[in-house]
Amino acid sequence: MREGSLEAPTRHIIDWTDPDFLNAEKIDEEMRRVFDVCHGCRRCFNLCDSFPKLFDLVDASSTGELDAVESIAFAPVVEACTLCDMCFMTKCPYVPPHEFNLDFPHLMLRYRAAEFQKGSVSAASKELAKVDRNGKVATTFSGIVNWAAKNTVTRSVAEHVFDIHKKASVPKYAGHTFVRQAKKNPLTVNIDAPAFGRKVVIYATCFANYNNPDLGMAARAVLAHNGVESEVVYPGCCGMPSLEQGDIAAVAKAAKHVAAELRPWIEKGYEVVSLIPSCSLMLKSEWPLILPNDENISLLKEATHDISQYIIKLSKEVGLASGLKSLGQNITLHIACHSRAQNIGNKAAEMLRLIPDTEIQVIERCSGHGGVWGMMKDNFEVALKVGKPVVRQALKNNNHLVLSECPLAADHIIQGIEQVYNNETSFTSAHPIEIFAKSYGLV
Repeated sequence: MREGSLEAPTRHIIDWTDPDFLNAEKIDEEMRRVFDVCHGCRRCFNLCDSFPKLFDLVDASSTGELDAVESIAFAPVVEACTLCDMCFMTKCPYVPPHEFNLDFPHLMLRYRAAEFQKGSVSAASKELAKVDRNGKVATTFSGIVNWAAKNTVTRSVAEHVFDIHKKASVPKYAGHTFVRQAKKNPLTVNIDAPAFGRKVVIYATCFANYNNPDLGMAARAVLAHNGVESEVVYPGCCGMPSLEQGDIAAVAKAAKHVAAELRPWIEKGYEVVSLIPSCSLMLKSEWPLILPNDENISLLKEATHDISQYIIKLSKEVGLASGLKSLGQNITLHIACHSRAQNIGNKAAEMLRLIPDTEIQVIERCSGHGGVWGMMKDNFEVALKVGKPVVRQALKNNNHLVLSECPLAADHIIQGIEQVYNNETSFTSAHPIEIFAKSYGLV
């Protein structure tokens, strides 16, 4: 037996249709096997709250070993996992192909899937996961919804009904979706750009479509300036909120629908660009593991790029259009966990470093947010605690522009900074493509 591995990690198919996948005894057996290895290693102690909770359970037991820990005590360990994948991708020396065969995040997913089947997920959580229904309603009544998000009375009600912490930063909703705005505002493609003739279909993602269409419009502008024709589509959410709850069947349904809608574009020669790294990770990694025999998903996996990944691809293959100018300020860039989990390198930093006379200071550490997880009443304070190292580094950098490809992470970091300054701060956040568009003078 060898210690650790220098080989690239590989992931096994998520065999969620196998009856044993949801078998409580087999899940408990695998949890104990994996937790025993984790207890003996402890390299992940500082990644998130799951591992400290696990190690505290073991240390407080009568024997100081896992055998004295009751299985019912495992629930808080699972609940603390944000499915960020950082233990699998960056820390664990025992991931496949190592013989210990550890995949901690997907084991947490398996446990949650069993809990979901038992009906243990609250009705409020299930309603929050209905992103497209919620987004359609919220954009229609965006003025009222955004007012309610800032009102102390309505936030207290939301905390009681939906368990969303009354102090947690929540995204605003746009009055018009990204898909609608894109249709109303056609762009002229720069025929003199080196990449002229290339075509992409932008998978809008629920966040850009309902919450921040400006992100999508900035991406379209950069692509058009670089000669790339773009179409905007949004067949539906990628299913990440459902994955977090263990509703794998809902994820599979979403994956089949979206992949089928995108396939005709790919067959017409369009590459796929996703605007949010969590969505890109679903298309590239989670969907193929959940539905490994779906031809549409396999085709989509090979055609999909993060927006910054695609811009860097253009720069290396044909070059970018001229016109980038300094913004007169340096930038702190947080690398989102789901960007890192794609194993494509730091494309956002590569892209931003193309802006003249601009220093990019990178933070590669979890913000602590974890999607909806960090907004919840029971998790908000923990999320801020996990994100403190990122906040400290951002403050040390003293760049008042803080970027992240995960908009929720960026807002969470700003909220952490505001706590230090008693809610008074001149720090602002944005998506890297928005700043790249600004450097071009496009927004």
